[in-house]
Amino acid sequence: MLQTSAPESESPARTEGSFLEVLTVALRLGLTSFGGPIAHLGYFRDEYVVRRKWLDEKSYADLVALCQFLPGPASSQVGMAIGILRAGLPGALAAWLGFTLPSALLLVAFAFGVDAIGTSASAGWLHGLKVVAVAVVAQAVWGMAKTLCPDRQRATLAIAAAIVTLGWPSAAGQLISIIAAGLAGCCLLAPTVVSSPAAATFPVSKRAAIFAWLIFFTLLIGLPALRALASNHWLDVVDSFFRVGSLVFGGGHVVLPLLQTQVVGPGWLTNEQFVAGYGATQAVPGPLFTFSAYLGAAMHGWGGAGLTLTAIFLPSFLLVVGALPFWDLLRANGKFQSALSGINAAVVGLLLAALYNPVWTSAIHSPGDFALGLAGFGLLMYWKWPPWIVVVLSAIAGAALGRW
Repeated sequence: MLQTSAPESESPARTEGSFLEVLTVALRLGLTSFGGPIAHLGYFRDEYVVRRKWLDEKSYADLVALCQFLPGPASSQVGMAIGILRAGLPGALAAWLGFTLPSALLLVAFAFGVDAIGTSASAGWLHGLKVVAVAVVAQAVWGMAKTLCPDRQRATLAIAAAIVTLGWPSAAGQLISIIAAGLAGCCLLAPTVVSSPAAATFPVSKRAAIFAWLIFFTLLIGLPALRALASNHWLDVVDSFFRVGSLVFGGGHVVLPLLQTQVVGPGWLTNEQFVAGYGATQAVPGPLFTFSAYLGAAMHGWGGAGLTLTAIFLPSFLLVVGALPFWDLLRANGKFQSALSGINAAVVGLLLAALYNPVWTSAIHSPGDFALGLAGFGLLMYWKWPPWIVVVLSAIAGAALGRW
């Protein structure tokens, strides 16, 4: 099982690595891990399990299962947990910094470039980025639907979640879809079989875990309350991005509809800026949640980028620390598994709704747009081209079509 340190009266299990060691390894992964969350988990396995042997195959699989259950970016959370395993709580920070900073810095640079050039709808390269986002999200919907909606019941939950989200395009509509799907899953879906436990010792006490949960719920409940009492734009930004990081089940592309609601809805950014940045995010390595750095930079420069990046990833850190000591108890609960299956189906529905609005509606305006998006989808889905190559080609094709 995912074991924590021995009893509370004893000191936490001794770690074998250092902050700098974890940072160095994670930085190399952050510079080279293209392809999205599933690909990231493959890179992590090769590096941490096969090459460095920081943990065994069974412990790694158990860790992946834990982080797929938690809201937030699964690959980043796996990295944080391995950082904890290797170097304690400082190791989680090192793993996050190394894996996140390369793509975050690239996207901040892109935001400054877009701001300097402008986001005119007539910019062909920019339109190409918006079109390729259609292909990327369509591929994500296809792949997730096959895995998370393999039967009529879960497919129905996904479709219902998409309909509710399209008819009620707000954070409240998305949250209600997730909660309703979890309740329906608990009542209607059969639990999956729990595999036998693996052995890995994580230096996290139950006391530290409870403290992490206390901070998480204090911020989740307290930030909206403060926002209602005080009129402060920076507080609004922190609350919005922290809430997104706390509620995104499925990670990766699923962040799109929640962030679009929080950022475009109040007029902080335009749809053009939002979708162009999302397209650019596909061309950089590392976690898709670094899209938040682009959004923060587009709104408020370097300070905004640091604030939004920290706010959206902070829930992941707190949730990983809070969940590690209790995972075996949760994963053995059949009702909990059924609810999680329903939530995962709703996640597919949210992403399906996002494929239509804002991605499709802001990008596909002509047969040429549809043809370019279809070509991108084919290259990603069937030719298995790396996303960054498809993104670059789409930007070039968009610029060329824009001159016709």
